Amino acid sequence: ISESKDTLSSQALAESVGTNASYIRKVIALLKNADLIHSQQGKTGYQLSKSPKKMTLLEIYYATQEINHISLFPVHQNSNPDCPVGKHIQGAVSPLFASAESQLEKELANQTLEDVIDNLYKQAKQVRN
Repeated sequence: ISESKDTLSSQALAESVGTNASYIRKVIALLKNADLIHSQQGKTGYQLSKSPKKMTLLEIYYATQEINHISLFPVHQNSNPDCPVGKHIQGAVSPLFASAESQLEKELANQTLEDVIDNLYKQAKQVRN
Protein backbone atom coordinates (compact mmCIF):
# COMPACT_ATOMS: atom_id res chain seq x y z
CA ILE A 1 0.00 0.00 0.00
CA SER A 2 2.72 2.48 0.96
CA GLU A 3 4.86 1.79 -2.09
CA SER A 4 2.26 2.13 -4.82
CA LYS A 5 1.77 5.36 -6.69
CA ASP A 6 -1.72 4.13 -7.56
CA THR A 7 -4.66 3.84 -5.22
CA LEU A 8 -5.05 0.13 -4.65
CA SER A 9 -8.41 -1.57 -4.37
CA SER A 10 -8.87 -4.89 -2.61
CA GLN A 11 -9.00 -6.53 -6.06
CA ALA A 12 -5.65 -5.00 -7.05
CA LEU A 13 -4.10 -6.07 -3.74
CA ALA A 14 -5.50 -9.58 -4.17
CA GLU A 15 -4.00 -9.89 -7.63
CA SER A 16 -0.65 -8.67 -6.30
CA VAL A 17 -0.42 -11.31 -3.58
CA GLY A 18 -2.20 -14.11 -5.43
CA THR A 19 -5.37 -14.49 -3.42
CA ASN A 20 -8.98 -13.42 -3.69
CA ALA A 21 -10.39 -9.99 -2.92
CA SER A 22 -12.71 -11.25 -0.17
CA TYR A 23 -9.72 -12.52 1.82
CA ILE A 24 -7.95 -9.18 1.35
CA ARG A 25 -11.05 -7.35 2.60
CA LYS A 26 -10.99 -9.50 5.76
CA VAL A 27 -7.33 -8.66 6.38
CA ILE A 28 -8.00 -4.99 5.64
CA ALA A 29 -10.83 -4.99 8.18
CA LEU A 30 -8.44 -6.39 10.81
CA LEU A 31 -5.80 -3.77 9.97
CA LYS A 32 -8.43 -1.01 10.08
CA ASN A 33 -9.69 -2.23 13.47
CA ALA A 34 -6.12 -1.94 14.75
CA ASP A 35 -5.83 1.57 13.26
CA LEU A 36 -2.94 0.51 11.04
CA ILE A 37 -4.67 1.50 7.80
CA HIS A 38 -7.60 3.69 6.86
CA SER A 39 -9.76 4.55 3.90
CA GLN A 40 -11.79 7.58 2.99
CA GLN A 41 -15.54 7.50 2.51
CA GLY A 42 -16.39 7.57 -1.17
CA LYS A 43 -12.81 6.89 -2.33
CA THR A 44 -11.28 3.61 -3.47
CA GLY A 45 -8.14 2.41 -1.80
CA TYR A 46 -6.33 2.42 1.52
CA GLN A 47 -3.55 4.35 3.22
CA LEU A 48 -1.30 3.51 6.14
CA SER A 49 -2.28 5.28 9.35
CA LYS A 50 1.35 5.91 10.24
CA SER A 51 4.69 5.70 8.52
CA PRO A 52 6.19 2.26 7.82
CA LYS A 53 9.11 3.28 10.06
CA LYS A 54 6.75 3.49 13.04
CA MET A 55 4.72 0.34 12.33
CA THR A 56 6.20 -2.76 13.94
CA LEU A 57 5.77 -6.25 12.61
CA LEU A 58 4.43 -7.19 16.04
CA GLU A 59 1.57 -4.71 15.66
CA ILE A 60 0.76 -6.15 12.26
CA TYR A 61 0.99 -9.71 13.58
CA TYR A 62 -1.30 -8.96 16.52
CA ALA A 63 -3.81 -7.22 14.25
CA THR A 64 -3.96 -9.95 11.63
CA GLN A 65 -4.00 -12.80 14.14
CA GLU A 66 -6.51 -11.03 16.43
CA ILE A 67 -4.38 -11.66 19.51
CA ASN A 68 -2.36 -9.64 22.00
CA HIS A 69 0.19 -12.31 22.90
CA ILE A 70 2.00 -14.86 20.76
CA SER A 71 1.09 -18.43 21.64
CA LEU A 72 2.54 -20.72 18.99
CA PHE A 73 2.88 -23.89 21.00
CA PRO A 74 -0.28 -25.01 22.75
CA VAL A 75 0.39 -27.80 25.22
CA HIS A 76 -1.98 -30.75 25.21
CA GLN A 77 -4.69 -29.82 27.72
CA ASN A 78 -6.08 -33.34 28.21
CA SER A 79 -2.97 -35.27 29.17
CA ASN A 80 -3.44 -38.28 31.40
CA PRO A 81 -2.71 -37.27 35.01
CA ASP A 82 -2.02 -40.93 35.86
CA CYS A 83 0.81 -41.11 33.30
CA PRO A 84 4.22 -39.93 34.56
CA VAL A 85 4.80 -38.03 31.32
CA GLY A 86 1.25 -36.71 30.97
CA LYS A 87 1.21 -35.53 34.56
CA HIS A 88 4.28 -33.31 34.12
CA ILE A 89 4.49 -32.53 30.41
CA GLN A 90 2.89 -29.09 30.60
CA GLY A 91 5.24 -27.92 33.34
CA ALA A 92 8.22 -29.41 31.50
CA VAL A 93 7.67 -27.79 28.10
CA SER A 94 5.73 -24.62 28.89
CA PRO A 95 8.80 -22.61 30.03
CA LEU A 96 10.66 -23.59 26.85
CA PHE A 97 7.77 -22.59 24.63
CA ALA A 98 7.20 -19.35 26.56
CA SER A 99 10.84 -18.41 26.07
CA ALA A 100 10.68 -19.01 22.29
CA GLU A 101 7.44 -17.03 22.02
CA SER A 102 8.93 -14.17 24.03
CA GLN A 103 11.96 -14.04 21.75
CA LEU A 104 9.72 -13.94 18.68
CA GLU A 105 7.70 -11.09 20.19
CA LYS A 106 10.90 -9.14 20.88
CA GLU A 107 12.18 -9.70 17.35
CA LEU A 108 8.90 -8.65 15.73
CA ALA A 109 8.72 -5.60 18.01
CA ASN A 110 12.20 -4.54 16.82
CA GLN A 111 11.39 -4.91 13.13
CA THR A 112 9.27 -2.42 11.22
CA LEU A 113 7.32 -2.40 8.02
CA GLU A 114 10.05 -0.12 6.70
CA ASP A 115 12.59 -2.91 7.31
CA VAL A 116 10.49 -5.24 5.18
CA ILE A 117 10.14 -2.61 2.45
CA ASP A 118 13.90 -2.00 2.48
CA ASN A 119 14.53 -5.75 2.21
CA LEU A 120 12.06 -5.93 -0.66
CA TYR A 121 13.97 -3.29 -2.63
CA LYS A 122 17.31 -4.98 -1.86
CA GLN A 123 15.94 -8.31 -3.06
CA ALA A 124 14.52 -6.76 -6.22
CA LYS A 125 17.86 -5.09 -6.94
CA GLN A 126 19.74 -8.40 -6.51
CA VAL A 127 17.39 -10.16 -8.90
CA ARG A 128 17.86 -7.47 -11.57
CA ASN A 129 21.68 -7.70 -11.35
